[in-house]
Amino acid sequence: MKHTSKGVALLLGIMSITSCQKTEQDTVSTIEYPETRKDLTVKEDYFGTEVSDPYRWLEDDMSEETKAWVKAENKVTFDYLDQIPYRDAIKKRMTHLWNYEKISAPFKRGEYTYFYKNDGLQAQSVLYRFKKDGDTPEVFLDPNNFSEDGTTSLAGLSFSTDGSLCTYQISEGGSDWRKIIIMDASSMKVMEDTLVDVKFSGVSWKGQEGFYYSSYDKPKEGSELSGLTQQHKLYFHKLGTAKAEDKLIFGGEETPRRYISGSVTEDNNYLVISAAIRTSGNELYIQDISKPNQPIINVVNNFDNEHSVVYNEGSKLFIETNLDAPNNRLVTTDFSKVAPSNWVDVIPESENVLNVSTSGGVFYAKYLEDAVSKVYAYDTKGKQLQEIALPGVGSASGFWGSKEDKEVYYTFTSYTYPSTIFKYEPTKGTSELYKKPTVDFDSEAFESKQVFYTSKDGTKIPMIITYKKGVELNGENPTILYGYGGFNISITPRFNTAMLVFLEKGGVYAVANLRGGGEYGEKWHSAGTKMNKQNVFDDFIAAAEYLIKTGYTSERKLAINGRSNGGLLVGAVANQRPDLFKVALPGVGVMDMLRYHKFTAGAGWAYDYGTSEDSKEMFEYLHKYSPYHSIKEGIDYPATLVTTADHDDRVVPAHSFKYAARLQEYHSGNTPVLIRIDTNAGHGAGRPTEKVIEEYTDLLAFTLWNMGYEELPKDDTVQ
Repeated sequence: MKHTSKGVALLLGIMSITSCQKTEQDTVSTIEYPETRKDLTVKEDYFGTEVSDPYRWLEDDMSEETKAWVKAENKVTFDYLDQIPYRDAIKKRMTHLWNYEKISAPFKRGEYTYFYKNDGLQAQSVLYRFKKDGDTPEVFLDPNNFSEDGTTSLAGLSFSTDGSLCTYQISEGGSDWRKIIIMDASSMKVMEDTLVDVKFSGVSWKGQEGFYYSSYDKPKEGSELSGLTQQHKLYFHKLGTAKAEDKLIFGGEETPRRYISGSVTEDNNYLVISAAIRTSGNELYIQDISKPNQPIINVVNNFDNEHSVVYNEGSKLFIETNLDAPNNRLVTTDFSKVAPSNWVDVIPESENVLNVSTSGGVFYAKYLEDAVSKVYAYDTKGKQLQEIALPGVGSASGFWGSKEDKEVYYTFTSYTYPSTIFKYEPTKGTSELYKKPTVDFDSEAFESKQVFYTSKDGTKIPMIITYKKGVELNGENPTILYGYGGFNISITPRFNTAMLVFLEKGGVYAVANLRGGGEYGEKWHSAGTKMNKQNVFDDFIAAAEYLIKTGYTSERKLAINGRSNGGLLVGAVANQRPDLFKVALPGVGVMDMLRYHKFTAGAGWAYDYGTSEDSKEMFEYLHKYSPYHSIKEGIDYPATLVTTADHDDRVVPAHSFKYAARLQEYHSGNTPVLIRIDTNAGHGAGRPTEKVIEEYTDLLAFTLWNMGYEELPKDDTVQ
């Protein structure tokens, strides 16, 4: 199938990259998409409705036919991207901006203080340590040595209470399947065999005896990357024994749960178990492990709310919960009477969403007020000590430490403020700058503005718009609108190096806080789930209409972007309102809403989505907005660059494969529909720096090119 595309013009002559002068495109080439086989015999009956799935064969990520299709699609995509004349200029500028030292907040374990640092363009950040201030830090773990191409990443780290032992997890090619390596922290020597086949797991030590971890059995059907994983299991690994001897603590056939985690309190007296069947809501269990053979006590026996033990003083437990408090509260009770009927508020629910952390016997109440951070310190009796003054409107994170810590570190960031570390001393009530990065970016030339716009049903939605100061509201500004809207996840201001190039070129970056997220608590989340999912799409569409109505941009200059659940958002909205957007950038998206629960841990997403098997009504609702199924023949869709990765075992790449194949088949316009499939990469975490830069470069180049920019817009902020 062939489509003529203005976007793949073969240019005659050399085009100036820095000049604003237009250059004519003298020839226009065609995109010839790979022939994608259709199997019209694949059909499924849903409550009497037959649904065809002609591209289901692309779900087999191990087949030679799928591999050949991936190779062919990538060739078309990269042949197209190679012809964008300023693609290299974008990559050069982005690489320059990315090349600054990035350091994490330090944390103390035993005799050492640890921190992560990336010199600038290293594939992975390196873990360093030192004993006392002034010492030259030594390398503790360098993930850049884990693999030649930098695609094996450090995916988790846990120390014993005294800091003498540690485990670290590695992820190969971005997979969620991990390996656990056990080390003597003092000598930095590996102690015993590596634990393999571990997934969705933290590690929590019990003294120096061993540690708890979680995993699934390897899938029996389908490939390792796409096979269904259903029953999570919590194990205890005793040092010096084989993995086959690890003791099953919770889960499996007797108590089947999809997600299970175990954590030991800092005093090593209690094991806290969280068990869930979906991404929202959990049972809570606790066991006294200071004595042998103690029972596991069920604290909460349903999945209706969320609970976690954040601190304890002896037998006194402190639990963060949204039980009878959609915006969360902190409660306390004694181990001898842990039932919710005995819980007493320490920090009551307020009108803003609460998240609690602790360090040095102080609680840090981190609130979201219209999606931006406010932080207060409390003592263990619930007395507010003070508000922690933040350097601006943005996001504060951290405030974690041990009971003995005398100070605590936190990180502050915003869309124009790079992630900066501060040290707070609770006895003095003061913060001081600890480490601020040096980025070659004039943040004073840009500003972020929060606005509130009205969605279809009258709900007020917050959105933060970032742009160069003095921007003209003439409808001519290239704009990227980003959204997520799901899983109770709050989208808060973050410094995004990749977006700096776009902002410097006069771009507008808008982030909408859609329903389905966690910005206003569980009510806000629930308003974007199951039969309310259309609210999320309406919120996003209304954000686009606001940006156009107020003159920030126009339909010709507007791109939409989102990843994972946000990829679903982009796909659904582009199908519903193809007239409203020039460019669509769905990344690692959930595109087949009828079958998402058939792969890996997808069934756990049912709280947000519902499934096609729940009821006829739920099937019809999902079928109507499912990005793969709601593409209509003969529609002129936005220029689309789908992105995914071959090792994504969370949202399997088949979602994007099938969606791209059908969109290429049905799209009637001249704009390109391409899919960029990263190799040896996963859902996103742990990707080496070069891969991240390359993908963002392609997204920005594709976006600007399809908005009609034959040259990069002039940039007067870069000297």
